[in-house]
This record gives sequence, C-alpha cells and structure tokens, in this order.
Amino acid sequence: MTATTAQRRSAPVVVSSPITWARTHLFRTWWDSLLTIVFGALAAWAMVALVRFVATADLTILRVNLANFMVGRLPRDQMWRPALSMVLVMAAIGFIGGVASASARAAATEAGLPFRVTRPVEILRRQWPLLATIAAVLALTRSIGPTVAVVSGLAAASVAYLLARRSPPVVRKWAWLIALTMFVAAYLALTVAGGVGWNGWGGIHLNLFITAAGILLAFPIGLLLALGRRSSLPAVRWLSVTYIELIRGVPLITLLLLGIFAIGYFLPAGLAPGAVARVLTAITLFEAAYIAEVVRGGLQAVPAGQREASQALGMTPWKTMRRIILPQALRATIPAMVGQFISLYKDTTLVSLVGLFDVLTVSGAANSQPDFLAQGFEVVTLPFVALLFWVGSYSMSREARRLERRLGVGER
Repeated sequence: MTATTAQRRSAPVVVSSPITWARTHLFRTWWDSLLTIVFGALAAWAMVALVRFVATADLTILRVNLANFMVGRLPRDQMWRPALSMVLVMAAIGFIGGVASASARAAATEAGLPFRVTRPVEILRRQWPLLATIAAVLALTRSIGPTVAVVSGLAAASVAYLLARRSPPVVRKWAWLIALTMFVAAYLALTVAGGVGWNGWGGIHLNLFITAAGILLAFPIGLLLALGRRSSLPAVRWLSVTYIELIRGVPLITLLLLGIFAIGYFLPAGLAPGAVARVLTAITLFEAAYIAEVVRGGLQAVPAGQREASQALGMTPWKTMRRIILPQALRATIPAMVGQFISLYKDTTLVSLVGLFDVLTVSGAANSQPDFLAQGFEVVTLPFVALLFWVGSYSMSREARRLERRLGVGER
C-alpha cells in the first residue's frame, strides 16, 4: 500500500451507542451523575405539570377571543384583510430568502466554491417551535379560517422562495423594489377601500407591526449616529454623542408618555399624528440610540489595517466605509443586534400602558368579560401571551445563530 493510498483512506467512523454517550456526557463522575439525576427529576416534574395543565385547562377563553388576540378590535367582516396581508408578507419574506440564496449560489459558483441549496422544507423544519405553536393554537381553538390563512401563507412563501431562487440576474438586481412593493401591497390590503388604518389595529398584529417598523426605521438612524460618533467633525461627533447618551439614559416608558402627550403640543391640531405614530416615533428614537452603540462596537472591532489597506489602493473614504469597514462591522454585530431586536419585540408590550390595544391589553380585556370575570382565567391568557413572545424571540434567535454559523462569526 502506497503512502498516497493511505492518505486517501478516510478516517475510521466511531459509532457511539446511547449508553456510551450517556456514560460519557451525563454520568462521567459522581458530581455529573448527581446533577443529571437532580435536573432530570426537575425536568420530568415540569413536563408532567405542563402536560397536566394543558390537558385540564379550560381554554374556552382562548377559543372565544382568538381573533381578539390576533387582530384586536378589527371588524370581523374585515378579517380577510389581515389574512391577505399575511400571505403577501410571507411571499415577500420567501422572495427575499430565495434571492439571497440565488445570490450566494452565484457568488460561490464564481469563486469555485461548493454551495448547498437550502430547500423550503429545511427552513420550515428549523422553525419547528413556531410551526408547532401555530398548529397547537389552531387545533385547540378549532379555527378553520386562520388555518386556511396560515397554510396559504406558508405555501406563498415556499412558491416565492423557489421562483426567486431560479430568478435571472435582472430580477435579483431589482429584488429590493419587488419586495418593497409586496410589503406596500400588504399594507394597502389592510387600509384601502374601506379598510382599517393602523390606529385601529390591535392584538399581536400591532406588536409585530411596531417591532418590524421600529427595526426598519431605527436601523438607518442608528447607523448614521454610529458613523457620526466616529466622525472627525467635532460638531457632528458631539451632536451624535449627546443624542445617544441622552436617549440611553431615559426609560422607554418615559419616551412613550412623552410621545403620547408632548408631540401634540408642538404640532397644530390638524397635523398631530395618531397614537400609533407617536408611539412608533418614540420607539424609533429609543432604539436608534442603542443600535448606534451596537454598530459602534462593530466598527471598533475592525482592524485599523483594513482602512489603511484600502487607502493604499486609492479607495475614497466613502467607498472604504461602504465596501470594507461596514460589511465587517455589521457581520460582527449580528449577536448583539439580534438581541436588541428581540428586546424591542418584548418591549412592545409597554404600549399597553399608553392606551394601545396590544395583545397584553387584549388579555386583560378578555379576563374582564362577564363570562370569564373573576374565574381565574389569567392562568390561561397570560401564559398564552408569554408563549407568543417566546416563540417569536426564539425564532429570531435561532435564525441569527444559523446566520452566524454561515458567516463564520467569531471564527478566525
């Protein structure tokens, strides 16, 4: 046998049985064995308690108020509007994912690197907590209309993903405009031709809208503030520092109250925005300050040699920042940025304190209904609200970890 043949031989595959794995990872020492037994008993007790609660809990309040939890006080004859809007949003998300996959495949092919195509089934399998929660809610409440809407949304996302993945380069070039058009169409489906504007929205729909709009509006402002804080112009730098430190030193609820009560004093009565617009303004200003600090940390993590090398190549400062510095900085800030977005999603429950009919307010209103008053249904509605927020937060965290692994964040 030659050396070349020996080198080509693959490494031996070690097959580990479940008993061997448990002995190695769970019962290696007496201390590991004790911890395994204690925490295993606690986990078994929690699982039994959870199963008993789900099996014996009276979910009538959820069945009766499911539409309220989802869309608030939206007129029931207008329920087709959020369903159509959800289908359009899911199609837009699928289209964006397909374009990103096609662009990554084209870049890998050009560089001569292997590229593994991700199928829609694999994406859905990664989001099993979200899908399992949706399926459980629909099964327990026996809701036909929402079931059709969810299935249609998943189908639209899968079809859009497959079509975008096979799209020509000209489609990928204008992908941002196509996706923006789909999001605008989703908004118009809710508002035009006798629809309901965002001041009439409620439930988890309102929380999701404030989260998405807050992220889209706050991110570019925070990015500009981070660049301004590192600017060589003293006026720009001190203005950015003053804004960031002032906003970060104020609680979000204070800004929400100022947005509700103070904005009206600075604008004429006919131009004063509605409650949702005021809340969204306060949240955008608040999140922009925190995003600026996250981006600044990423900018400081980029080695100075990157900027010096680009200057040696004759690149302008703007081109250096856009093509060299920012891509590396934003890549390094993925964990902190996603954590900030998750925090924003959970902080949207604070809008209930300023009079908006979000999902937490719906929970209180449902418990105050004559049929459920003073019957202790808080033990059903509040865990349900907590489950909605946990599923959304976990889904964002799971996708962020996948993106980190794909981009090699934290690796050298």
